[in-house]
This record gives sequence, structure tokens and C-alpha cells, in this order.
Amino acid sequence: MITKKMFITLFTGLMICSALFAAGCVGETTEPQKEISIGYVTWDCAIASTHVMQEVFRDAGYKVNTVAVDAGPLYAGLANGDIDFTTTAWLPFTHKTYWEKYGDQLDYVQKNIPGEARIGLVVPQYVTIDSIEEMNGVADKFDGKIIGIDPGAGIMQATEDAIVEYDLNYELIASSSAGMAAELRSAYNDEEWIVVTGWSPHWKFGRFDLKFLEDPKGVYGEAEDIVTVARVGLKTDDPEAHAILERFQWNADEIAKVMTSIEEGTPAEEAARNWVNANPDMVNYWING
Repeated sequence: MITKKMFITLFTGLMICSALFAAGCVGETTEPQKEISIGYVTWDCAIASTHVMQEVFRDAGYKVNTVAVDAGPLYAGLANGDIDFTTTAWLPFTHKTYWEKYGDQLDYVQKNIPGEARIGLVVPQYVTIDSIEEMNGVADKFDGKIIGIDPGAGIMQATEDAIVEYDLNYELIASSSAGMAAELRSAYNDEEWIVVTGWSPHWKFGRFDLKFLEDPKGVYGEAEDIVTVARVGLKTDDPEAHAILERFQWNADEIAKVMTSIEEGTPAEEAARNWVNANPDMVNYWING
């Protein structure tokens, strides 16, 4: 026989259990938040693209880890499965060496900027030569130097090849993307001659009046693609993430907006968030299809 005291105790216990269940404290297991890692080299285009995709994946419910490395370790990390993906593989020319070494261990996902990328030697428009073949005749005006970026970049190897192919009496000065841009800005403001390793898309073409020197020997290749590359196995491990990468595609003008905002002083994460907020339809398609 259930006494009044037993009934009150039982009823109170049921109420407590119901409250705990409603609060998600009893009998409920929550799935851990999905994680994904993005590898990138600290080039302006890679910083912009990576931070945009960081915000996209956050909106899709992921915890995102970004990994800044040199180009060689980036490709090795993707091949080893330590990094999930990168948004800025320049193919088939700029990163040819890395693709030849690691390509069969990587997942070529999608061209995210098709056919709009280019590398080469860049000078201000006021420089009176138009071709790499003319550089030796004005080496003194350039102080015999080509201002480069980090030594592991594909454009640096291409420039070493150009020095040989064109028999240039120049020294290639290793620096960084930011260091090259600072040298270019300083020379441009004083209307001094300067030649840099350059690529497009890049904010500098919107800020300064520049031109690529003609490359009749084709050392720097033709127009190429910026490609999303993932580790093998990501598609199986996380088809949702891979589907986002398959749909991710924009153009040079879009990435230039983010790069320019960052160059003007906006923190990369904030610039990326601003772009994502301003393009909800595109971002929603990337996430949901």
C-alpha cells in the first residue's frame, strides 16, 4: 500500500527527473562539435581565402583550426593527413614541384578561382621596359635586384629559372609577401624603378598602377587556377565538409575585396566576416547547396 509520504516522495522524484531531462541533464548525450583544419601560407590571397572559409565553416557549426606554414610543409601536411584542406593551391604551374611530389597523395577538390591567376615579374607602369628580355639593359636602374617573397614559394623557383633562362644579371632577394609589398610601396611613392615577384589576384594591382613584364620564353606559365586541395579521406570522414569545399567557388574580384580590406588595416578575421555577412546567398549555397 502506498502511503501519502511514499506518494509525495515518488512524485517529487519524478518531478526532479522530468526537470533534469528537460534541461538535458539526464539521459542525453551531445555530439562533440565537428572540427576542421585549414592550412595556408601567409600570402595575401591565402590569408583572405582561408579566413573567409574559416567563417563559412564556423557558420556551418564547425570548430576551425587554421595552420600557417610554408608551402613545402603545407603540402606534406596535407599528404600526411595532418591538415584537412587548403584553398590556395596554384596549379598547374606555380605549385608544379609540390604537385609532382605529393599530387598522388592529395584530393584535388575544385577550382575555386578558375583561370584568373597569374604570376611573373611586376614593375610600375612608369618603368619604360615591357619585357624580361630588356632587363639586362637597365639593370643599374633596378640596382641589379629582384625583390622576392619567402624562399619556399613556387614563384621564387620560377624566378630562379627565369634568371637562368634569360641570363639575367640580377640577384633575387628573398623576403616575404609583406616585405615585398612594403618595398614596392616605398619605391612607387618615390617613382623609383623596382621589379618584384608578383601575382594576381593581389590587392597591389588595385592600389598601384602596375604591369607584368612580358615573358616570351614562358618561364612563368600561362593563366592558371587557384584550387582547393584536401587530404585523402576527408570526403569519407566528413562528407558534409567535403561538399562545402566542392561548392566553394568565387572570383578574383571577390577575393580582392577581402585582401584590400585587410591591407587597409582591418583584421583578417573581421574582413572575412564582413565579406561573409555581405554575401549571404553565396555563403548559404556553399554550406547548404
